[in-house]
Amino acid sequence: MFTAFARAFKTPDLRKKLLFTLGIIVIYRLGAHVPAPGVDYAKVQQCIDQADSGGLLGLMQMFSGGALLQITIFALGIMPYITASIILQLLTVVIPRLEALKKEGQSGTAKITQYTRYLTVALAILQGTGLVATARSGALFQNCSVGDQIVANKSIFTTVIMVLTMTAGTAAVMWLGELITDRGIGNGMSILMFISIAATFPGALWAIKESGKLADGWIEFGTVILIGFVMVGLVVFVEQAQRRIPVQYAKRMIGRRSYGGTSTYIPLKVNQAGVIPVIFASSLLYIPALIVQFSNSQAGWATWITDNFVTGDHPYYIATYFVLIVFFAFFYVAISFNPDEVADNMKKYGGFIPGIRAGRPTAEYLSYVLNRITWPGSLYLGLIALVPTMALAGFGGANQNFPFGGTSILIIVGVGLETVKQIESQLQQRNYEGFLR
Repeated sequence: MFTAFARAFKTPDLRKKLLFTLGIIVIYRLGAHVPAPGVDYAKVQQCIDQADSGGLLGLMQMFSGGALLQITIFALGIMPYITASIILQLLTVVIPRLEALKKEGQSGTAKITQYTRYLTVALAILQGTGLVATARSGALFQNCSVGDQIVANKSIFTTVIMVLTMTAGTAAVMWLGELITDRGIGNGMSILMFISIAATFPGALWAIKESGKLADGWIEFGTVILIGFVMVGLVVFVEQAQRRIPVQYAKRMIGRRSYGGTSTYIPLKVNQAGVIPVIFASSLLYIPALIVQFSNSQAGWATWITDNFVTGDHPYYIATYFVLIVFFAFFYVAISFNPDEVADNMKKYGGFIPGIRAGRPTAEYLSYVLNRITWPGSLYLGLIALVPTMALAGFGGANQNFPFGGTSILIIVGVGLETVKQIESQLQQRNYEGFLR
């Protein structure tokens, strides 16, 4: 990987793209530290040390690069865009208009992207309003004595300005991501997500060292680093694993020319769903705790939820979390990969799987193979997501949002591999051009 980056900096065109990407990253990180208007920055910092950022709040805090609890102009980060993208992808399956746009190619994709932007702004307004209202009431930092003072001016005008500022910040983040995609290296939104998660690593690791008891915390620190490297290696191995379905295209004579006759394959990844099941499961598990928090009920059901579904180390929580991840892995694969559509496209262009008849038998075979490889992929996702809870609970009170947790490692490794592949492919293109000359 380091060799690829060294070669890239020696290539003028790629060097410009890399420096442009780094410049956008610097701007993004600066915006993550600029407080929103009306926020008492000193009191926010005083409360952050006592904050419990678990569940969905911790997930949003991670995706915002630590900007959420600091209530900055980029507090919402790219979470609204991620949510909007997932919603549009799910709606594509059930709304015929969106499905037709998806089949139109580049023009349809551009239209869906425009819908995603509109939905992102709407979600940013909604989430920004919720964040400001929670900060004003003091519920954002429940264990902080000055939690209700972080927004000193509680007038409607100040609230509207804060919401508009955060919405504009989300739109700016979305624009910065698209700039990276168009003029930089890699997928812009993925790069910003990568930076947001990586920015929280040093502080979280140092907190583990500070809270450690063996050799001033260095033993715990080293153990966590070692486990982190093992997890990264495991994730790289599984993320690269795929089942290749061979496809043969028959020769066709059109006029005097022969077309087809080539051999290729359909790559089915073991982890076809990516990190989406972990995000879905984390969000869904936070709903019961959120209901109890806003209901302020002392009933038996509220006490049971508080005892069993608030802390990530309870057996009920662990079991439910694992089952939800497995369920959402199968659910997402079912809506994102359509065997019938793939079989029809293969039949249309004269393709077939050796030993399998074209049409319906091909679709059934693809469904069979996909179900077989989704089982190990979903179990792998569940185990990776639960490692911080089960193996690292003794180091700094790790939970499902621990730096070396499933969500963060999956995103960082996936984005890193994809970015390096893009750099390598562009280097190969330039080398081939030089060879032809």
